Amino acid sequence: MQCSFFNKVVRVDSLQKIKEDVIECHACPRLRGWCKEVSIIKRKAYRDQEYWGKPVPGFGDPLARLLIIGLAPGAHGSNRTGRMFTGDASGNFLYPALNKAGFANQAESLNINDGLTLSDTYITAVCRCAPPGNHPTSEEITNCLPFLAREYKQLPVRGIVALGKIAYDASIRLINQITGINYKPPKFEHGVFFAATHNIPWLLASYHPSRQNTQTGKLTREMFQQVWETARQLLM
Repeated sequence: MQCSFFNKVVRVDSLQKIKEDVIECHACPRLRGWCKEVSIIKRKAYRDQEYWGKPVPGFGDPLARLLIIGLAPGAHGSNRTGRMFTGDASGNFLYPALNKAGFANQAESLNINDGLTLSDTYITAVCRCAPPGNHPTSEEITNCLPFLAREYKQLPVRGIVALGKIAYDASIRLINQITGINYKPPKFEHGVFFAATHNIPWLLASYHPSRQNTQTGKLTREMFQQVWETARQLLM
């Protein structure tokens, strides 16, 4: 069922309220059940740790001009640590690149209390719960998109970096729903750039920094770093 949120005016909202609503969301029983199950069974390497096991909110600079959109929390990464791209291979690939481009104060993302802060950047995702097999359903994506819209409206966004095709498609959907303009961007591929008009942020696509992409060489550190250097130049 298509969510009607996009047609409503948000008069009173804040990033903190959005975070609270994300954490308390029970719109997708399958995902909430999976997150809880993973947090109980755990991975052997993390048996001594307490898992977050709930929807994961976005985080970053409240004055961010750059919005980074991923797919969803990793079962033993963000679902364990409670912070996007923290404690897994994707984060280990992402944060060194953000640090080098000046968007993060450090290159590590170990846990929620490791001192990581973002500058001019806010990291979020299409889905806030870890999906089995990293494959959310279309209904689950639709259920979660209102949170993305609310974050977008609270931030002075000038540009979006979409990590992966699902995030790219969701970004276009977000832009079209909010503006009422049916933009038809280029087909997704790494490095594709979409310069929207009517004061709508630009959109830059990247392959997702998943282990599947980085270990096979589909996404190299050089390719990924160029994305963030491009984003930095576009914000100037």
